[in-house]
Amino acid sequence: MAQRGSYAKGIAKREEILSTALEVIAREGYRGASVKELADAAGLSQAGLLHYFDSKDELFTAILRKRDELDLETYRTESRLDPFRVFLQVMRHNAEVPGLVELYTRLNAEASDHAHPAHAFFAERRAGMQAMFTGLVEEGKLAGQYPTDVDTASLGLVITAVADGLQTLWLQDPTIDMASEIERLLVSLGVFPSERSTTA
Repeated sequence: MAQRGSYAKGIAKREEILSTALEVIAREGYRGASVKELADAAGLSQAGLLHYFDSKDELFTAILRKRDELDLETYRTESRLDPFRVFLQVMRHNAEVPGLVELYTRLNAEASDHAHPAHAFFAERRAGMQAMFTGLVEEGKLAGQYPTDVDTASLGLVITAVADGLQTLWLQDPTIDMASEIERLLVSLGVFPSERSTTA
């Protein structure tokens, strides 16, 4: 029983660290997110923090996974209604947390190395996004919501790639409206009618 209680406490502390780290990075930015700063915010030593994670890269990967979980929880109730509108809402929210966007883009680039701790996370994430778009758009086709000639698998891949690329460009030029650019692309592909407003 003591072991079970200790394990549960460890899981709870890990979640507390991730929630605190998300707040720190969103507030201070990626550059203010050294292991020392994150450990201080969590009330731990650097060694104490790394007791819960094997490395800084594993910690940052877990932070991004936690961010995705929170986004899913936030927008879950709307996802079956209009997946593209929800996707644009997430992109608008990302513009409010540049530190997390920088963490995502840096780790995404580093994860091209198959040995990197984040490689599996990004591969799973890409597959998950593709499966989500495939399922929802195929349902939309049957309901007459989307054109029947849309290549669903390609659409999911392209939208994900465009979003990732725009986030990199946005870090260099914050005047770019990422959500609006993606909306224009969706309109041109015929899967997001131009009379819809995403600002409502």
